[in-house]
Amino acid sequence: MYQLLAVCPMGLEAIVAREIQDLGYETTVENGRIFFEGDEEAIAKCNLWLRTADRIKLVVGRFKATTFEDLFESTKALPWETIIEEGGQFPVQGRSVKSTLHSVPDCQAIVKKAIVERLKQAFNIKGWIDETGSKYPVEVALLKDEALLTVDTSGSGLNKRGYRVAQGEAPLKETLAASLVKLANWTGSTPLIDPFCGSGTIAIEACLIAQNIAPGFNREFVSESWEFMPNDMYDKLRAEADQAAHYDREVEVYAYDIDPEMVEIAKRNAEEVGLSEIIQFKVKDVNTLSINHDDPVALIGNPPYGERIGDREEVETMYRYIGKLMKEHPHLSAYILTSNKEFEHLVNRKATKRRKLFNGYIECTYYQYWGAKK
Repeated sequence: MYQLLAVCPMGLEAIVAREIQDLGYETTVENGRIFFEGDEEAIAKCNLWLRTADRIKLVVGRFKATTFEDLFESTKALPWETIIEEGGQFPVQGRSVKSTLHSVPDCQAIVKKAIVERLKQAFNIKGWIDETGSKYPVEVALLKDEALLTVDTSGSGLNKRGYRVAQGEAPLKETLAASLVKLANWTGSTPLIDPFCGSGTIAIEACLIAQNIAPGFNREFVSESWEFMPNDMYDKLRAEADQAAHYDREVEVYAYDIDPEMVEIAKRNAEEVGLSEIIQFKVKDVNTLSINHDDPVALIGNPPYGERIGDREEVETMYRYIGKLMKEHPHLSAYILTSNKEFEHLVNRKATKRRKLFNGYIECTYYQYWGAKK
């Protein structure tokens, strides 16, 4: 059993923890960190199935370190040889927040040296250590003088699903898009509209959720080639994921954008993941959006925030129109992510629920308006 760590932006810890629990593992939550225990299958399963986490890391050690000697000796005492194979590559990344050891390059160099010394002893290596095998990306993260040493099992971030062949200027991360859909509790039983679809990420993630398609199904992970991972583990779990998917499930997802070029980009991305026939794309101005029936509908969107002065009036008009739609359609549930602090005032309605989230480095609020049930 290993101690594992899922990392995510602040504000999403509860939803990531729920995903991990749904896979059968108990969790402990800190800011941006969800710890849990699991075996080799847990590493592969979480990489394949977690929609809202950024990465899965294997925790090697956690200890207090206020001097470089503390850092060196405590790092060297850890059982690196049980994880890193002889000849494995282990680049070291680092970060330090509110810690005595604030020089990140020095911390990286010391951790690297300590691991080298440990592996040379464990594998009885004289002289230079060879690094030509599989990659084991190590991170030393110092927070308030506590060092957390991990090995990244994912490789590229888990938002890299493999379907985004093109994107606009400020694309929404796939993991954040999936989080917006999860927080809306949308599962595919009602129609979904994204009137600001951009490169199509929310619509695509919604379909993956509705059809129970594993988000990591079409990509590779750095831990696939690790020596201690069973050779066929990922292949076996991919085959199981393929069987679990509901490819034939009919869902109604509409993706609109005022920019014809973005709609074409969104179509190409959907085609890459096999969803171009399911998602209904159209060039449409949100101010002309109409909802033609009285059944429950979900609107999930990441509209322009109006942070540039020239855009403000146009964006405020757009927000007022969303308020008008909610007033006219009591069964419409609207979920809007924006950094605009005036959103509730502009739609003339208090949100049922608000959640602070970060879109990259931009602090936003996810405004949730629950429509009336039928």
